Amino acid sequence: MPVAEIINPDDERIADYRALTDVELRTRWEPPNGLFIAEGELVISRALRAGYRLRSVLIDAKRVDQLTDLPPDAPVYAATPAVLESITGFHVHRGVLASFHRRALPSLAELVGRARRLVVCEGVNTHTNLGALFRSAAALGMDAVVLSPTCADPLYRRAVRVSMGEVFAVPYARAVAWPAALATIRTAGFHLLAMTPAPDAIPIQRLDADRRARPALLLGAEGPGLSSAAMQVADVRVAIPMRRGVDSLNVATAAAVAFWELCRDDQL
Repeated sequence: MPVAEIINPDDERIADYRALTDVELRTRWEPPNGLFIAEGELVISRALRAGYRLRSVLIDAKRVDQLTDLPPDAPVYAATPAVLESITGFHVHRGVLASFHRRALPSLAELVGRARRLVVCEGVNTHTNLGALFRSAAALGMDAVVLSPTCADPLYRRAVRVSMGEVFAVPYARAVAWPAALATIRTAGFHLLAMTPAPDAIPIQRLDADRRARPALLLGAEGPGLSSAAMQVADVRVAIPMRRGVDSLNVATAAAVAFWELCRDDQL
C-alpha cells in the first residue's frame, strides 16, 4: 500500500482534514463538497462495511502498519502527531482519520415506505446527542430517522464518533417542509407519539397495541423540547415516568428508554 508522507500542514492533498474542531467551517465545507470524516479504525471499518466510498486516509506515521483491508484506489497520507495536530486542530489520539464520499439521501416518502418504527427529530442540534440517539436506534430496533431542517448533521465527525459508526446502520432522511412532513408521516400509517415531560402525557408503557404497531416517536431539542406546532399535530403525548422529583432526562437518554419500550415485544 503506497503511503505519501505529509510534512507541511498546508499541503493541499489533505485539505479535507483541516480545522476539524471548527464546527461552522466544517458545516460549510463538508456537505457542499459531499464528504464526511470518520475517526478511528472501528468507525472507518463500519463506514466501509456500509458501502461508503473512501476518499483518502490520514494516519499517524507510526501506525501505518496497522491499516488493513483498505480499497486500493484511495490515497493514504502519513504524518507525525505534531503535524496531524496542526492540520486538524486537535490531538488525533485514535491515530487515524478517513474522508468518505456522502451518498444521496432517500426522500421522506421512500424512507417511511420502508419502515415500521420511526424516530422523528425536531431541532436536535447537538452532535453528541444526535450520535447517541442513532446508536440507540440501531441497537434497540428503530428502523429509520427523520430529521427536521434544524437538526444537526449525523455525519459530522463528533456525531459519527459518539454513535460508534452506527449512523451508517440506520437510514435517515431530511424533511424539507416542516412541520408539514408530520402529515406525510401520518398519511403513511404512523401514529405520531410526542415525547414530553408534561404531567398530562400518557406513560409510554401504557400505550395500546394499535399505537405501538407503527409508532413515529417525536423528539425535540434539549431544553425547549418539541415545538407547539409539532405537539398540536401529534396523535398522543407520551412520557417516561420520573422519580425523586426529576423532571426529565437528556434527550438521548430518554430516546433510548423509549426505543426499548417500543421495540421490547420483538425481544421477548
